[in-house]
Amino acid sequence: MNFNNAKFVTSFGRLSQMPPSDRPEVCFSGRSNVGKSSLINKVLNRKALARVSATPGKTVTINFFELDGIYLADLPGYGYAKVSKGEKRGWGQLIGGYLADTDRQLALVIQLVDMRHPPSADDLQMINYLIDNELPFIIVLTKADKLKKSQREERMAAFADEIPCFEDITVVPFSAVTGEGVEEVRAIIEDATSDFEAYDGDDEYPDDGECPDQPADEPDTGDLSAFRGALKP
Repeated sequence: MNFNNAKFVTSFGRLSQMPPSDRPEVCFSGRSNVGKSSLINKVLNRKALARVSATPGKTVTINFFELDGIYLADLPGYGYAKVSKGEKRGWGQLIGGYLADTDRQLALVIQLVDMRHPPSADDLQMINYLIDNELPFIIVLTKADKLKKSQREERMAAFADEIPCFEDITVVPFSAVTGEGVEEVRAIIEDATSDFEAYDGDDEYPDDGECPDQPADEPDTGDLSAFRGALKP
């Protein structure tokens, strides 16, 4: 798989706008400011393919990138405190609905957690959701370069108590600065998608960044009522 060949395809703000899944998908999930865009750019060897929102928590779209017959789906960042309840519901409807769609060919969820801090309540709700629904996922610990060796050891020991089933989860320390974890994440993506049939090249998403025609007032669908206002009843 040539990770240099990735390209942005389109964004969707409503589940009802998404065409049916026609190829393996790997999605990236994490709270706002966890370093999701930096990770995607580093893994894909690009500087600004995935762009950082000027206002954290305001982007409520799923952004799709095409890579050698698979899609990489960048889910909206969650957990930013300075947003309205309506915007939090937007996270739940889009993120929860996407993950709950059993017709999607979801090969892997890459769940990001900031290595410097304990997982947030939203992080834990997401991890528990992935476990309870038996979705394939790994945890990538971002900003690993920010910690000294002793601090990293302390955080890894703490994660064992803070994250459910931690010992049974594939965990990858990652740094977009030093490149630590890049090759491991790439190998995991390749392995996770290798069991799917090769994509035949038909029915591509529109490549102009525009959503399919939909009435402007069409309601969102797929709400799981997840997150504190997003993934939890």
